[in-house]
Amino acid sequence: MKQTRNTQAKTEILNLINDSETALSHHNIQEKLSNLCNRVTIYRVLDRLEEEGKIHKIINIDGVVNYAKCHDCEKDHHNHNHLHFNCKKCNSVTCIENVVPKIDIPKEFIVEDYNFIVSGICPKCK
Repeated sequence: MKQTRNTQAKTEILNLINDSETALSHHNIQEKLSNLCNRVTIYRVLDRLEEEGKIHKIINIDGVVNYAKCHDCEKDHHNHNHLHFNCKKCNSVTCIENVVPKIDIPKEFIVEDYNFIVSGICPKCK
């Protein structure tokens, strides 16, 4: 019974994230799932989905972790070097896929990934 419930939770969480236009926080996910599973199960499922290359984490300007779907990721290899827009009014976090900032780092540093958060007002709140 526990495995079925966990699988159902994983499916529902992945569907929520995949169907969302913005990244979702743990709190958003827990609200949308009602009583399907507890908060610890949600954290475990989110960790597993990230390890599988299906979702990625984004930390917003308030330090809250949000989760968004992956597009071209594989297990243990994420590719999210794009902008994330954080609306100051509604707190939504949106992946801006078609904008990839160019950064120049001294050669002695090895860049593996980066996270750019741009904040302002989203089109819905404008």
